[in-house]
Amino acid sequence: MLRRRTATPDPALRSPRTTALPMLFTAIAGALCALSFAPFGWWPLEILALAFLFYQVGMDTNVRRSSLLGWAFGFGWSVGGVHWLYITMNRFGSMPALLAAAAVCVLAAYLGLFAGLATGAATWLRKRFTMPVTSFLFLVLPAAWGLSEWTRGWFLTGFPWVASGYAQNTSPLAGFAPLAGVYGVGVMVAVCASAIAMLTQRKRMLGGAVLVITMGAGFGLSTIAWTHPEGKPISVRLVQGNIAQDEKFDREHTAAALALYHGLATAAPADLIALPETAITLLPINLPPDYLSSLQQFSSASGSYLMIGIPLSDGPGKYANSVAAFAPSGQQYRYDKHHLAPFGEYVPNGFRWFVDLLRIPLGEMTRGDPVQPPFALKDQLVQPNICYEDVFGEEIALQLRDAVQTPTILLNVSNLAWFGESIAIPQHLQISQMRALETGRPMLRSTNSGATAVIDARGKVAGVLPYYAQGTLAAQVQGMAGMTPYIRFGNYSMLVLAALALLVAAISGRKYAKTRRK
Repeated sequence: MLRRRTATPDPALRSPRTTALPMLFTAIAGALCALSFAPFGWWPLEILALAFLFYQVGMDTNVRRSSLLGWAFGFGWSVGGVHWLYITMNRFGSMPALLAAAAVCVLAAYLGLFAGLATGAATWLRKRFTMPVTSFLFLVLPAAWGLSEWTRGWFLTGFPWVASGYAQNTSPLAGFAPLAGVYGVGVMVAVCASAIAMLTQRKRMLGGAVLVITMGAGFGLSTIAWTHPEGKPISVRLVQGNIAQDEKFDREHTAAALALYHGLATAAPADLIALPETAITLLPINLPPDYLSSLQQFSSASGSYLMIGIPLSDGPGKYANSVAAFAPSGQQYRYDKHHLAPFGEYVPNGFRWFVDLLRIPLGEMTRGDPVQPPFALKDQLVQPNICYEDVFGEEIALQLRDAVQTPTILLNVSNLAWFGESIAIPQHLQISQMRALETGRPMLRSTNSGATAVIDARGKVAGVLPYYAQGTLAAQVQGMAGMTPYIRFGNYSMLVLAALALLVAAISGRKYAKTRRK
């Protein structure tokens, strides 16, 4: 008697029986991704961890379970990546330890929603359009992942820290940064993760081919010079005062801090001398009468250009986190921070109680314009940004794209002493490296406790001071001109890529459904 053959069910369509255990494993995988970022730099681990998530989601067609798996991954990712916020709230904000830990977990739970939305929406689209596993893995999941990270980067002022693309600044995938920015690199990370997940399926050869092609394309793109030298190199001295955070705004230590930075700034001439964010913590009206004038005199006598982090006021209740600059000619310059940090520089509606718990100064600031002119310095045009403003690549690109005079050098002034001896400092350095890759311009960093560094136009660290040490970093820096695709189009390149991927996936799903019916 002949038995009727039945088709082997697609393993990608099988649903797991439990949710709790897979959620635990995906949360652990997400937390391990912290090792992919600086200072560890194990970038392949990020791809493998994301492949594990995509494999779990690819084996499930239940939207709820897929969402929970993505959320668990995002929760672990965020706890591992930004756990140092605990230091700010507990050590410097005087928040009780349990409450500070709970606050970090609440933030991680919120950030995990974006990853959960990505996997849940991808699974819903898979069911809606009856997509084959190839379209789901190579088109839908990478597009959904990229869109979720982009959304996280602007929703409610945005929190783009530890976006997946940052971990790849030294990998072949960094070649995609000048084209589509950090979120485009994140999409390529997801494509590679999908390719590894595909190795568990019948079309494993396709997975291997996609992985090799994607990595090879990134390596090839990294050899392209998108920008070119402009003018003559300039000499720079970047100052790192290493003033303890609990002393920085203490009036008893103000005089010593002013003397320290004055001495470091005037120790030797240079074309550009940069001091960190709020190196001077007092408003000009509260400074010793000859303090700023003596810096101007040094500038004029030595031919040095000075850029100094200082709060400035435009009237009662109007205070800006600013960079003031002095030119040898006597010309002065001012840049005001535009993208303010919630809870540190402004209070979101309904959260005054939280800020009162933190007891951090400078809680209400005014915003600068999104596009402000650069500081002219010999043959170069220096565009400053303050603290975590350089986390928002699209805003840096806007400053370059819409400026009347296009900047040739980027300068970040920061104070990361809020985060103690944590991985926040090397993470921020890695973020600045990504901005250099995206724009094809050198990025200078002058910070209070690190990372004070010179990054070249290829995103390589050309020089860096030891963290938590006092000193100055001297270097020669070549300004660059020209427009990378990312400067011209910003995140639109990634958004168009994601939209096309979803459209192709929907069309392929319809064709796949018709073929199965026939």
